[in-house]
Amino acid sequence: MADVLRDYMARMDTDTPERALDLLVPDFRFRIALPGREETGRSKGEFAAYIGGRNAVEREHKILRYASDGDLETAYGVVIERGKPVGSFISAAVVTPDGRMARYQSYFTTTFDLIDLPE
Repeated sequence: MADVLRDYMARMDTDTPERALDLLVPDFRFRIALPGREETGRSKGEFAAYIGGRNAVEREHKILRYASDGDLETAYGVVIERGKPVGSFISAAVVTPDGRMARYQSYFTTTFDLIDLPE
């Protein structure tokens, strides 16, 4: 199985994050827990609206650990904005046999790091 979650994050980190939509099934479901709020949806269209509402900053999801087991992919890492770490995430995705994301769940925090960022 392909590293769909890695591909998704790489696309989200570009100036054309809408390219990540190509990796989603039409009835894609998601939950993204952010400090003070959460974003949820039950379709590719709702995720497109989420992408459209994100603040445009120079951002990188630096994956420190990655695992795959059957149809489940997980990643842990830090978010880098303008060259500085701003928080950490743990994300999981259920991937279809044709290599698209069916479900996605992510938790982002600015107050706790499970694994320290390498120097």
